Amino acid sequence: MDQTGGYDQYGFVAEFYDFVEPYRQRPDVDFYVDLARTCGDPVLELGCGTGRVLIPIARSGVEIVGLDLSPAMLTVCEQELAQEPPAVQARVRLHHGDMRDFELGRTFSLAITPFRAFQHLETVEDQLSCLASVHRHLRPGGRLVLDLFNPSLPLLADERRSEEWGDEPGMTMPDGRRVVRQFRIARHDLFGQLQDVEIIYYVRHPDGREERLVHRFPMRYTFRYEAEHLLTRSGYEVEALYADFDGSPYGSKYPGELIFVARRL
Repeated sequence: MDQTGGYDQYGFVAEFYDFVEPYRQRPDVDFYVDLARTCGDPVLELGCGTGRVLIPIARSGVEIVGLDLSPAMLTVCEQELAQEPPAVQARVRLHHGDMRDFELGRTFSLAITPFRAFQHLETVEDQLSCLASVHRHLRPGGRLVLDLFNPSLPLLADERRSEEWGDEPGMTMPDGRRVVRQFRIARHDLFGQLQDVEIIYYVRHPDGREERLVHRFPMRYTFRYEAEHLLTRSGYEVEALYADFDGSPYGSKYPGELIFVARRL
């Protein structure tokens, strides 16, 4: 079971990640920065990846610890951090570790799991283990943010998603490669609530050579009340549930997001 989301098995993903336009435009960074400022030092980010959220939080003056299971993603994060001023670098600590079971020897005021990181956990046992590990590391009253996608029933039932689709703008790498992504659901386990997702990268090199690179990984989808039960069972109280990072209440848009803000009891 590869809990890195395939970021090491498919090394090209870490290389391309920060150039994907929808990731660069994702409207969640300000949400996390504002919450980090409100909760105060220190913050823990699970699945910190290349630092897309972690570095802006550090820039805002908040100390943050990033945990990730992928050495490839952490390497990119370290490279990005090296471009920051010394004061920003001093606020960051990176750890290679598994979100299901980790020990950092300190507690935090806020823990965040941006951009579906929690959904790489494929079983309920893994989910509960992760929530328990976070609980040990949160101060009493500390907050946890779970960022999940709200499962769309029409999309789950759409068998056409087994074919490639996508309308993203392409991206141009610093070395001149042109990359366009497509998507496919390669396998759907309705009983286990698992999808094997494929992101297909069509790469055209400056010399005209073309490649088709496939990043395949499982994701578990979790419904609203299921997530609430997991949190309650693990010692949290749900304080807020949003449909978007602008604070829209759950139910105001469909499918929207499942953004839980929960307090450690």
